[in-house]
Amino acid sequence: MWPLILIIFILHLGPSFQQFPRLCATQEALRSKECCPVWEGDGSACGASSGRGFCQDVEVSDLPNGPQYPFSGQDDREKWPLVFYNRTCQCASNFMGFNCGDCTFGYFGVNCNERRESLRRNIFHLSAAEKQKLISYLNLAKNTNSTDYVILTGTYQDMANGSNPMFADVSVYDVFVWMHYYVSRNMLMGPGNVWTNVDFAHWAPGFLPWHRVYLLHWEHDIRKLTGDSSFSIPYWDWRDARGCDVCTNDLMGDRSPRDPNLLSPASVFSSWKVLCSRAADYNSRGVLCDGTVEGPLLRNPGNHNRNIVERLPTTAEVEFTVNLPDYDTGAMDRTANMSFRNTLEGFGNPQTGVAGSVRMGMHASLHVFMNGSMSSVQGSANDPIFLLHHAFVDSIYERWLRRHRPNPIHYPEFNTPIGHNREYHMVPFLPLHRNRDFFISSKDLGYEYSYLLGSTQRLVESMGPYLEQVREAWPWMLGAGLLGALIAMTVAAVTLTAARLCHGLFRQREGRSWRMFLLPERQPLIISSDSESSTYQNYRTAM
Repeated sequence: MWPLILIIFILHLGPSFQQFPRLCATQEALRSKECCPVWEGDGSACGASSGRGFCQDVEVSDLPNGPQYPFSGQDDREKWPLVFYNRTCQCASNFMGFNCGDCTFGYFGVNCNERRESLRRNIFHLSAAEKQKLISYLNLAKNTNSTDYVILTGTYQDMANGSNPMFADVSVYDVFVWMHYYVSRNMLMGPGNVWTNVDFAHWAPGFLPWHRVYLLHWEHDIRKLTGDSSFSIPYWDWRDARGCDVCTNDLMGDRSPRDPNLLSPASVFSSWKVLCSRAADYNSRGVLCDGTVEGPLLRNPGNHNRNIVERLPTTAEVEFTVNLPDYDTGAMDRTANMSFRNTLEGFGNPQTGVAGSVRMGMHASLHVFMNGSMSSVQGSANDPIFLLHHAFVDSIYERWLRRHRPNPIHYPEFNTPIGHNREYHMVPFLPLHRNRDFFISSKDLGYEYSYLLGSTQRLVESMGPYLEQVREAWPWMLGAGLLGALIAMTVAAVTLTAARLCHGLFRQREGRSWRMFLLPERQPLIISSDSESSTYQNYRTAM
């Protein structure tokens, strides 16, 4: 996830999964190093009385990391989450959450025993109402303070080893913005002194599993916030796109006519403010992002450095990438050749698989192309396009998993860049997730992508917007049809009546004409011919 900036949207009013849970952001919790909140359902820590989970010691792997990070004990994210907590809730069965109060992905219901598969759809196949709902949900999350989570604004050392908690309130959406910043930030070594070659969610094997669980948590929390259990993240299929197709005011916002770096005032996103977007400033001061608002959302798609990104990815490049058989190779970082992960992330050439080029492709190219908030790794989640983009990246990951069917043991066990070994707990999630937990099919996690369905199902799904237009137009069409039928019946009745009148008048006039001109000649005929008498009788009767 190279240069990125987006806003992952989330808001919820119940338990969820990101850090830091407000209930664990206390002096007592930090000093005891225990984050095992009570589940309100039964009043016990981790819902233990109901068998939902238990407060247990955190186990971390001691297998070696790669050489990219030659330190130990210097960063709070090492051996996550031991610097902050060494006891957390370990949930059982289909339960999940920092207090085991929720259901794991793909399960629903009070007892989390209802299996259900969600469908992530092409954003252009959404109806007008569904598009509006998506934007409304995003804006709701952006403008509602999280009741369950706070963000960390200082290191453990800054907090005097937990004696002086340093946390701040932000919106539910911005909790996720902060998460993406925190996992990818540089290691602070003092004011103006940082280690940049470290990222716990990018540039290594964990890139795809980490973003998969990130999106799943966002999706789960939106459902909790809105009560809409049917909601799913849409994706933007950017293959062969010539520009930002989703940059319209009915979706992610058009360009401002006054300033090409800003969004149109007609878009709700033009009022959004970003945070955690000034990495250079934090590094120079030796501090963490504190959640302070830092200005408007920026985006100027297409006006980027074309020496780095020539164009958006093509269908052929996606197919080449999916066909690469090895998930990761070599040093398992940005230098990996013929690596599916590195090529999809954007550091391997999507036509040859060879790394080391100054150009970027695939995932990274979208971030560069957006030329704004999306183009900074640490601040990329400020832009809502981030969500649509990563949903499609995740679908490509899913295609690779289905095509090559790797065993979970094929995920690298050790010697990866720090944070990316198979058994490593993903930063900064609570409850805990290991990288290997998401090296499995999306169907095992309760969701599917519409373009991976069978042909008949794909056709039905893609017809959604058109069927909505028909449904919306149907009352008018029905009314117009009834009105047309009424008019037609009226015209027909008038025409028939007029025809009868005209026919009667014509025959009346015809009879008078015969009497006027032929009556003297008809006397003998009437007397002498029975046939003529019949005709005459008919005539007389008509008269």
